[in-house]
Amino acid sequence: MRTEDVLAAVATGLWHWDNATRVVTFDAEAARLIGLPAVRVELTESATRARFHAVDWVEIQGIISLAVAEGTLAEARLRVVNDEGRVLRTLRTRTRSSVQEGEHVLVGTLQEVPQPLQGTTASRTSVTGDWRRNREAFLLDAGRALAEARSTAEVLRVAAGLSMPGFVPSGLAVFSAEAGRVKVIGHHGYGPGEAAPFLDLPLSAAYPAAEVIRTGRAIYFPSPEDYERRFPEAWKDVAHFGRRAWAFLPLINAGQTIGAWMAGFSVPVSFTPDERSVLTTVARMLAQALSRASVHESERELTVGLQRSMMPTLQPDIPGMSVAARYVPTGGGLDVGGDWYDMIPLPNGKIALVIGDVQGHDVRAAGLMGQLRIALRAYASEGHHPDAVLSRASRFLAGINASETEGDDTEPRFATCLYTEVDPGTGRLTIARAGHPDPAIRLTDGTMLLRPTAGGLPLGIDPDTDYPTTRLLLEPGETMLVCTDGLIETGGHDLETGWERLRGIIEGHSFDEDGGRAADCLESLADALVQGVHGPSSHYTTGPLVDRREDDIAVLLLAREGAPLTGAPAPRRTVLSIAQAEPERIAEARRQLRLLMHDWPDEDQVDSAVLMVSEMVTNVLVHTDGDALLSAQISGERGTRCIRVDVADASDELPHRRHPGEMASSGRGLVLMELLAGTWGVDPRGEGKNIWFELYEADGAAAPAEV
Repeated sequence: MRTEDVLAAVATGLWHWDNATRVVTFDAEAARLIGLPAVRVELTESATRARFHAVDWVEIQGIISLAVAEGTLAEARLRVVNDEGRVLRTLRTRTRSSVQEGEHVLVGTLQEVPQPLQGTTASRTSVTGDWRRNREAFLLDAGRALAEARSTAEVLRVAAGLSMPGFVPSGLAVFSAEAGRVKVIGHHGYGPGEAAPFLDLPLSAAYPAAEVIRTGRAIYFPSPEDYERRFPEAWKDVAHFGRRAWAFLPLINAGQTIGAWMAGFSVPVSFTPDERSVLTTVARMLAQALSRASVHESERELTVGLQRSMMPTLQPDIPGMSVAARYVPTGGGLDVGGDWYDMIPLPNGKIALVIGDVQGHDVRAAGLMGQLRIALRAYASEGHHPDAVLSRASRFLAGINASETEGDDTEPRFATCLYTEVDPGTGRLTIARAGHPDPAIRLTDGTMLLRPTAGGLPLGIDPDTDYPTTRLLLEPGETMLVCTDGLIETGGHDLETGWERLRGIIEGHSFDEDGGRAADCLESLADALVQGVHGPSSHYTTGPLVDRREDDIAVLLLAREGAPLTGAPAPRRTVLSIAQAEPERIAEARRQLRLLMHDWPDEDQVDSAVLMVSEMVTNVLVHTDGDALLSAQISGERGTRCIRVDVADASDELPHRRHPGEMASSGRGLVLMELLAGTWGVDPRGEGKNIWFELYEADGAAAPAEV
């Protein structure tokens, strides 16, 4: 015997509510219990709602919402009403939420309660005492739904689903007044083409909606005779719909009639004062919702246009290189903020990539961003070196701050910026940084390394700040990532944990040029970075967030096309300069080496390499007058790899072995090299020397030391 037959034998029906389609399916027994013929039936959400007491419907919505959130069973009682609003019976429902194909559905049972609750009538005739509670529950529910609607389409969808207590419209239409015309902007309850006669009429037309808009007064037709007597010409176009009552109400917002709302009923309606009160209140809420939606859509159109005008078009044909970019505005109202990126052709044939972040997410931040971007583009186009471009931009922003804040309480704004001059032919990058996060490089084997660069204060703080430059080489197959801090720190992360999150996305992303064009791979990586932080977003630039947009995001990716020579895997390398005046960068050198050796299997060897690098660099800074240049490279097949570390300086004095005592604070460098290195050496050069060591992934691969 089927389950449905067993349940029907005990007067229990089944219902299935699809939250995606808003369709509720009742089996034959459930249909009988709600007052319909005993056959399987599908009803819309609004039609389903009309079968139940308004107070009970609002109550079960809250119960189901809580049950969905908690993953529990929702139990409630529902009073079934007929078309006249009279209570037929009381049902008990037990409902559970489940996820099917990514969408929430509700599945439950309906069973008649033998003894109905006291005071179970709900019609406008037999239950006058319950009318006010029904009305209040309905208006609260309708007001909430209309307040949450963000677009005209959403407002119209909510309006189509309104089910008023005791009388349910079978047809709805919303009219707007535009340039002396009355136009239908949305309707419900009409078949294809049935609403054509009313879609566009002159404001002077003899039609109820036009008169309501002209006069600002509602019109009610309790019967077809009333409609035909008042508007005989219009009646010819509506008689075939078979409706028995109509209400046309003005949509008034801020004292101005912006349109009209029509509700048609398939049963006679007397339009008592209580019923008119409900209709008037709904019309007022509908007018406010449409006005809010119109303002929101206008602001959206404005900000999208502003965003498009401020965000540049990337040059797609850089020889030997690919570029991808994304801009995601903050979720806080204005969809354009202070973050930006730019790509500037330079007079010398090179390309400048610029990314920056003006403090704030408001209109002023967007305005300053636009001015600063134009200034940077002008300075770069004049052919200035990267440090000079940022110096001039800082003076420019400082001047704007001085003029805007003079005699005012306005706080000065600053901006971070990273300016990269790119030589497409060689892959050489010349970077100047103003308080901005460092760039990251994705190596050919997929490893991501942060590249420490010299930098100065953010733009606009000190007009006389210098901006030192750093040179990097982007090897074939490598990709550079620069971004604003919104990508890194969203979700409560700091710089360190934020970069670790991005590292997982970058290193886990497939970047096989053989499987597709390099530019397409870069675009997919840009999408993955944004979606990995926010989840899918519907409106970020150049692409179609669970949306936790706490800050604006700008992302720039630059990939050098091509691949290393075939054969052995591409070497993994990092280079770092440590100046005499920057001993704190020794810690950065240790960190860079650990990142380079992140997948080295022997932790003791990693610790040994870090210790030797610390000793080598410290010796240069202590015993010479010059800077130290650190370079480290991992090469070979996994399992037999070798790491070579070189520390070069400009001193001709060669290191020599010392015999430090137990309490000595120095002199152990070469001793450590002999004990820890697989092999090591010192190479004199024309100007200075180079100290190096090697470690081997395979066990026992030590070679004799040489000096």
